Amino acid sequence: MFFCNTTNTSTILLLLLSVGWCEKLPHKLVKSTPVQLEKSYGKLYKHNQCHYLLKHLQDGEQISVHMPPDIAGHWVSESCEVRPGPEFLTRSYHFFSNHTFQALQFYYRDNHCTKPGYTLLIEGSLHPRQASWLVRGGTESDYQLSRVLLVSHSLPVAKDLQVKLEMTCGLTEHLEPELSYELWIEGSDRDCTHGLDFSVQELQLLRMERRFRPDEPDRQAEELFVGDVHTEHTQRRNHRPMSYQPPLQNVKTYDNSCVACQIISVADFHHPPVLPSQTDHPPHLYGNWVSKRCEVRPGVLFLTRHFVFHKESNIWEGHYYHYSDPVCRHPTFSIYAKGHYSPGIPSTTVMGGTEYTFTVIQMKVTPMDLATTSLLNVFSGDECGKQGSWKQGVQQDVTPTSGCAALGIRLPHTEYELFYMGRDSAGHRLLFNGQRPTNGSSPDQPHKRATSYQPPLIHCSAGQKGIGKEGDHHFRLGNGCDTQPQYLVYAFILFTLVFSVI
Repeated sequence: MFFCNTTNTSTILLLLLSVGWCEKLPHKLVKSTPVQLEKSYGKLYKHNQCHYLLKHLQDGEQISVHMPPDIAGHWVSESCEVRPGPEFLTRSYHFFSNHTFQALQFYYRDNHCTKPGYTLLIEGSLHPRQASWLVRGGTESDYQLSRVLLVSHSLPVAKDLQVKLEMTCGLTEHLEPELSYELWIEGSDRDCTHGLDFSVQELQLLRMERRFRPDEPDRQAEELFVGDVHTEHTQRRNHRPMSYQPPLQNVKTYDNSCVACQIISVADFHHPPVLPSQTDHPPHLYGNWVSKRCEVRPGVLFLTRHFVFHKESNIWEGHYYHYSDPVCRHPTFSIYAKGHYSPGIPSTTVMGGTEYTFTVIQMKVTPMDLATTSLLNVFSGDECGKQGSWKQGVQQDVTPTSGCAALGIRLPHTEYELFYMGRDSAGHRLLFNGQRPTNGSSPDQPHKRATSYQPPLIHCSAGQKGIGKEGDHHFRLGNGCDTQPQYLVYAFILFTLVFSVI
């Protein structure tokens, strides 16, 4: 439960442009090469499913990325999604070879997407451009809207929308369920999209991944990531994406076990998808949870996470492995945190969510590259561990210095959290926790508690001895570039990181 101070985006951009990335992203197919981590995790990998799953992110699948991406096709959500607010929705996006697109956003009145509320039909054009300087591995794009249509699916929803639109754009038409209305059309002076906090700024950032499985060489899955949505509604229309929403699945390649994909793929403007009904269950945090994929955070941050929740003592442990690249091959530093959490209570704000309070009381840091090691050794006195003592690959406890000023970490630290437990299409248990504020602040007060979620963690088993002795599973450094500019970039970026603890 901690965070780092951030600088403004323009400053970050200037720093990156002046120094330059060590690894350039060409406008062609870029394949990732996994870093071998077996030696760094040691013998634990032979017995620890959790570490095996994390290692699987390194070399279990081969990922290829096209720059710029060829996104022509039909892409759909793989589950009911939660946006800040909260808003519950599913998405069905068509991108055509002539650079036009037609996007459907289906909004619901419940967190399982079984009760359709209204649907937006968005049409326009989209042109992928150059590799992003702000989000490594992403592609910047330009979009132009041509029209936005609305249809409501029940009388109560129509009345609610009527009030919102009358207040924001002076709508005079009487909204009727199942009838479509123009909220905006190119060339018109009236824009009624403001009443819905509507924005498709997400289309300014794209990333498409093809995943190849070693055990199924003839099969590949395609996923499309579009930019994140600002956690503050009032900032959505001006937000420049710095991370991603949950990936959309290509209708031609999604796994047959994805029931939601099948339902959403055949829906249309007047016939929204209705997903299977589910029952919410209180989260049972006890056990081990690890990241399903390399996660992207605002502030040029890539990481994987491993959490342990102890059943009887309400003690939690967290391992955060940070990287310099979007497929988590090149580690920069890792953090171990430990603390306690309160019993959960049902959320009255986010349907299906459970509220917790988490406190961090102990923390250890391991620099994994030269840049981070050098940065930590710059700080003097009691600002971050023992002065001048940092060594690459060697862990140090920063609890005695109340955290680490170099990383913006102060101890003890308390945050107000939101959790939700679900299952994926294969039946595996998933744990979702609150999305971090886009502005880089910390949810250190109850009113700052998240209303949406981070990428899910998957349940795993670490055996009776838990995650093993802390410090036993450091990463082996990957094959990075040996140029000084790279280290300068990493040093600058460390001051811009926003940590997502849980």
